[in-house]
Amino acid sequence: MTTAAVRRAQSPWLPFSGGQDGTRLYCLTHAGGSASAYRSWVGRLGSAAVCPVQLPGRETRLGQPTHADMAALVGELADVLLADLAGGGGRFAVYGHSFGALVGFELLNELARRGERAPEHLLVSGCPAPQSCEDGDRPVADMTDAEIVAMLRGLGGTPESFLRDPTVLRMILPPFRADFAVRDGYRYHQRPPLTVPVTAIAAAADPRVDTASMAGWREVTTGRFRAHTVPGGHFAVLENSATTLALISSALGG
Repeated sequence: MTTAAVRRAQSPWLPFSGGQDGTRLYCLTHAGGSASAYRSWVGRLGSAAVCPVQLPGRETRLGQPTHADMAALVGELADVLLADLAGGGGRFAVYGHSFGALVGFELLNELARRGERAPEHLLVSGCPAPQSCEDGDRPVADMTDAEIVAMLRGLGGTPESFLRDPTVLRMILPPFRADFAVRDGYRYHQRPPLTVPVTAIAAAADPRVDTASMAGWREVTTGRFRAHTVPGGHFAVLENSATTLALISSALGG
């Protein structure tokens, strides 16, 4: 095993990425989500290595302090990616769903601010374009646990058995609140557009994000932009993984 592969295997941020060479696709999950949301994708993108990102405060990192704001989160995440890419070919792409799409966008801006390499592609789903994401929704910090559970039930994607189990809720609600604290505190700042290709995947029946909001992602880059719509709700990209992986493979040139 190469030195880079050993480092990857030891990183708590990248629990399932292994040592596969080729383009590395860093996958950022929805608010409160964990790396296991993408575990079934590992090994299914041909020569591209799926690298689910594990933020602190969940699953294997339960109990570790979460980030207070977007700048702190993407600053540390940029360090993680650069360390992971060191010694390899350096080819990578970023995919983010919902909250993860916003994190991915800011991550690319952080890399650009540092003068680091750009990814081959940014892929996003389930999130309005960042310049229009200040939607005036009620802050999650003001919600009771029961109201958050009702929100999660409406979005789908969380098993009903989890939402009815107090023990499970004690594990999944804290990272959800933490991620939404970052999301609710986020403010978009005008900067030069990205130059990388961007692919946006919208879900036709997403109750939170419509296709017009997803189309706004074309404004964040001077690179090629492509938009796709898939059937289903907010978590359609995870529930219909074969369709999503086919779109990702096409975007990456597979």
